[in-house]
Amino acid sequence: MSVAAPAELAEIVAPDESRGAHDPDVGLTTLPSGLRIVSQHMEHAATVSLGIWIGAGSRDELPHEHGLAHLLEHMAFKGTARRSALQIAEEIESVGGDLNAATSVEYTCYTARVLGADLALAVDILADIVTAPALTEEELKREKGVILQEISAVQDTPDDLVYDRFLQAAFPDQPIGRPILGTAKTVKGFTPDAIRAYLARNYHAGNMVLAASGAVDHDELVALARKHLSALPARPAVPLIREPGEYRGGEARIGSDEEQVHLVLGLPGLPFAQGAHYPLQIFASVLGGGLSSRLFQEVREQRGLAYAIDAFHWPFSDCGVFGIGAGTAPEDANELIEVALGCLRQAAEDVTEVEVARARAQMKVGLLASLESPGGKLEQMARQVLLFGRAIPREELAARLDAVTLADVRNAGRSLLGHQPTIAAIGPLHGLPPAKRLRQAARAAD
Repeated sequence: MSVAAPAELAEIVAPDESRGAHDPDVGLTTLPSGLRIVSQHMEHAATVSLGIWIGAGSRDELPHEHGLAHLLEHMAFKGTARRSALQIAEEIESVGGDLNAATSVEYTCYTARVLGADLALAVDILADIVTAPALTEEELKREKGVILQEISAVQDTPDDLVYDRFLQAAFPDQPIGRPILGTAKTVKGFTPDAIRAYLARNYHAGNMVLAASGAVDHDELVALARKHLSALPARPAVPLIREPGEYRGGEARIGSDEEQVHLVLGLPGLPFAQGAHYPLQIFASVLGGGLSSRLFQEVREQRGLAYAIDAFHWPFSDCGVFGIGAGTAPEDANELIEVALGCLRQAAEDVTEVEVARARAQMKVGLLASLESPGGKLEQMARQVLLFGRAIPREELAARLDAVTLADVRNAGRSLLGHQPTIAAIGPLHGLPPAKRLRQAARAAD
C-alpha cells in the first residue's frame, strides 16, 4: 500500500485525445454496467498481474474528506463481509501471490500478482475488498493509528516532505495541492459512514477498470468480472466533475537543523489534454533527465553543488507543473538556484537536435522496457483506458514522440518563463534568495 507518484511514463506519453486506434494486441470489453475490462495475453508469461483501477484520487475528496481516499485503500484490506483481514492475506499467499494498492492524485488502484491458474481467486479477492469492505470501528481505529505513523514518517523525511509542500505551494487552497495522506486532524475525524459516502460517490462501474496482463485469457477475465463485480452500481463512464486545478505559484519555507537544504523550484506545466505536454516532457529530460543533462553536468559535474538534481513535468487531466528538485549545502543554495534557472533559460533558447534525439531515445527505452513486464503493461493499459477510453498502441506513442520538433521543444521551454515561480525548501534557509529575487530570476528572459 502506497502513495503513487503524480505522473509516470505510461501517463506522460499518453495521447491527448481519445480518437485513434485501440491496441490490437489488447482485449477491451465494456459491460452494460459501464465497467471496462482490458487485458493483454503475454505468450511466455507464467504469472498474471491484475488490478482494479478507480478514476478517483485525493483531488476528488470533499474538503472534510482530506486523506479519506488513502484511508479507504488501507481499510479495504482489513476485512470484508466474507473474509477477515487474516483470511485475505492467507488466501492470496497460499498460492504464492501478493496484493498491493496505491492512491494517487487522480486514481486509486488495488493490484495482485499470481500464477495464471489462480486468476479466478485473485479477481474474487480484489472484487471482494473493493465492493464489500467491512469498515468496522475497531479496524478503523487501528488503521488510523497506522496512517498517523505514516504521516509522521513523511514529516521526518524532508526529501519526501518537500514535494508535498511544493504541490501545496504551486496549487494553494486546492484539492490537487493537498497531501494525499491527509492531516492528523482529518484522519482522526473519519467515520465508517464518511468512508461509505465516498465509496458510493466514486466506486461505481463507470469509474472503474479491471485490467490484467500476462498469463490471462480475455474471455475468462470478462466472465470473472460478470461473476464478481456485478454488484457495482451501474453508471456510464463519464469524467468526474472536479474543481479545476489552477497553478498559482507560491512559497513553502520550513526551517530545520538538517545538514542540507532540500528544495524544489516550479513553474506551470501542461495537462494531458494538450499535445504540448510531449515537447515539455522532452524539455524536462534535456534539462535534468540523466547524467548527460544540462543540470547534472553544470550543477554536479562542473560546480559540485549537489549530489543529484533532476527536472520533471507532472501532467494531470486539466493542468500540470514543471519542477527542478535537488538537495544542497545551505551555503550553496543561492548559487544552485541561480545556476538551475540559468540552465533553464539557456536551454529554452539553444537546446539542440542532438539533445532532443537523446531525450527521445531515453523516453522510448523507458516506455518499451516498462511494457515488457506484465506489471508495467497492466498499469499503462488501466490508466489509458481510464483517461482516454482505449489502450494505445506503442507504435502510436512512439510516433507522437517522433513528431516533436526542435522548435516545439524550444517553445515548450520558453513557455515556462515569465510565470510566478514556486519554491519549496526544507532545512537551514539562510542561503535562500528572497521571493522577489527568485521572481526576477525566473522572469529574466522575458
